[in-house]
Amino acid sequence: MATSSRAEMRTRGEREPGPNPLLTGALYGVTDTLCLAIAPLGGYQIWRVVNPDVPSFILNFWPALPLFWATFAVIGLYPAIGITPVEELRRLVNATALVYMLLTVGIFASKAGQEHSRGVFLLSGLLTVVLLPLGRALVCFAGSKLRRWGAPVVVLGGGQIAEALIRELKDKRSIGLIPVACFDDAPRGHECAGVTVCGPLSQAVAFGQANGIRHAIVTMPGIGRQRTLDLIEDCSVAFPHVIVIPDLLGMSSLWIVPRDLGGILGLELKHNLLLASNRVLKRVMDVCAAVVGSIIAVPVVFLCAVWIRLVSRGPVLYWQEREGEGESMIRIPKLRTMHTNADDVLDEYLAENPVARRQWERSCKLRDDPRILPGVGRFLRRTSLDELPQLWNILIGEMSLVGPRPFPSYHNGRFTAEFRRLRRRVKPGLTGLWQVSARSDGDLDVQVKLDTYYIKNWSIWLDIYIAFRTIRTVLTQEGAY
Repeated sequence: MATSSRAEMRTRGEREPGPNPLLTGALYGVTDTLCLAIAPLGGYQIWRVVNPDVPSFILNFWPALPLFWATFAVIGLYPAIGITPVEELRRLVNATALVYMLLTVGIFASKAGQEHSRGVFLLSGLLTVVLLPLGRALVCFAGSKLRRWGAPVVVLGGGQIAEALIRELKDKRSIGLIPVACFDDAPRGHECAGVTVCGPLSQAVAFGQANGIRHAIVTMPGIGRQRTLDLIEDCSVAFPHVIVIPDLLGMSSLWIVPRDLGGILGLELKHNLLLASNRVLKRVMDVCAAVVGSIIAVPVVFLCAVWIRLVSRGPVLYWQEREGEGESMIRIPKLRTMHTNADDVLDEYLAENPVARRQWERSCKLRDDPRILPGVGRFLRRTSLDELPQLWNILIGEMSLVGPRPFPSYHNGRFTAEFRRLRRRVKPGLTGLWQVSARSDGDLDVQVKLDTYYIKNWSIWLDIYIAFRTIRTVLTQEGAY
C-alpha cells in the first residue's frame, strides 16, 4: 500500500494516510499543558507588582495538571472532534471553573491557605480561561491545514444532503470530521462532492473495520424510519460514533437538547433570545463593552477625524438611517470614508463598468470602490475603525455589540420579507458572524445563511466567540476592502 498511487488507493476504496485523532488530541494536550503552565507563572509575575512579598506557590500548582487533563478528557476535549468552537469555548470555561473550584476546596481542606496567594490564584484562573481558548484556536488554525488533522469519517448517502454536508466539513476542517469515503446504494457518480463513492451501504462496516474509522454520518433522511434504525444498528458494530442527519435542515442546531419522553426521543429547541435573563445578560455585556470601548475609542476617533479633514472637506461623520429591532429605524454614525458626492460617483461608475455592476448586484460591495477617500478611507474600512462611533448606539440601547449588521435600505431590499422579519427579532450589532466569517467576500446568500444561523443559535458563548474572532479578523484584515 505504501507504493500505491492515490488514484489506485481510491479505486480500491483504501484510505490514504490522513486524519489522525490521536495526533490531534496530542497537539491539543501539549497546547493545554503550555497554557496551564504559563497561566500561574503569569499570575505570579503580575501580582508581584502589587505585592512584592507574595509567596511563590508555582511548584505546588504542577500536581493540578493531571486533574485538568482528566477533566478535559472526560468532557470530550481530547481530541475535541466534531464540536464547534463555541461549544469548545463553553466546555473549556466550565471545566476550568470546576477544576479551580476543586483546587480551592483542596486548599481549604488541607489548611494550606497560608502557602497560597489569593491574588495569584485568582489571576492564574483568569489567565487560564483566556489562554486555553486562544492557544487551542492557534493550534486548530495551523493544524487544520495539515493532512493528519482531525478524524476520518464515513458518509452514508450520496444525495444533496450528503453533498452539502461534505462541502461544509471540507470548508470547516476545524470541526475535525474529515470525510474520506462515501457509500450509497444508488450512487449518482464515482464521487460525492469530491469524496470517492466506494460502494453500496453494505460495504461501509467492512471499510470502517479495515481502516480503523470510528465515525460515521448517516445522511439519508428519506429512507424511512425502520430502514434508518436498521442502518444505525449495522453501523454501530464498526463505528463507536454514529451521527444521524434528520430531515430538519434550517432548524436551530447549536442548542438542541435531547429529551426522553417515556421512551420516545424528543428534540427540545431552546429559543435563547426569548429568555428575559439572556437578554438582560446580553445588555449588561453590551454596556460594559461599550463603556470600555468608548474610553479607548475617543483618541482614535479624534485622530481619524483630523486625517479625514486633511483629505476631504465636509463632515467627519456620515449618518445613515437603517433598520433596527422590531419595526424601528435607527440612525447610525460612521467616520466618513467616501467622497461627499458618493452616490453620483457610484451611479456613473456602475453605468460604465458592467463587471463592477454584477459584483455590486451580487454583494452590494465593490472591491475597487471609486467612492473611497484616498488613504484614510481604505485604511478605516480595512480596519473597521469607521464603525467606532456606533458605540454610542450600543450605549443608548439601539444596537448590540454582536448581532446582524444593520444594512441600508438598498441592501435590505434585496432580502426576502421572511428573512427581514427574522432579522428584526434582534438588535443589530457592531460586529457579527458574517463579519468574522466572510466579511466583504460573502455574497447575499452567505449573509442570509450566517445571520440566520446566529439568530437561531444565539448564546452568550457564541457572542464571546464572535467578539474574539472580530479582533483577529480586524488585525489580519480578512476579506476587507
